[in-house]
Amino acid sequence: MDERQECCHKTKERSEKEYKDLLNRLSRIEGQVRGLKRMVENEAYCPDILIQVSAVNAALNSFNRVLLANHIRTCVTEDIREGKDETVDELVATLQKLMR
Repeated sequence: MDERQECCHKTKERSEKEYKDLLNRLSRIEGQVRGLKRMVENEAYCPDILIQVSAVNAALNSFNRVLLANHIRTCVTEDIREGKDETVDELVATLQKLMR
């Protein structure tokens, strides 16, 4: 048995394209957050900061949508085909946490 399978945490091998896309999105978000910090440090006007916070939230939501779609298309689909019904419960719990 693979050492990762023995661990209590699941892992996911991603295609090179998916991996790069996710990291690029996160790098852009990281840059946006650094920009927010600079705005606060430079005493920017509150509404300007709030608008940028909204942009960061939108970027994070977009990241979540892409990651969730990839998860459903790969992990969830494969597990259902293999008869692992607990994956549906895990997906429902994840969606409930995302919708808080």
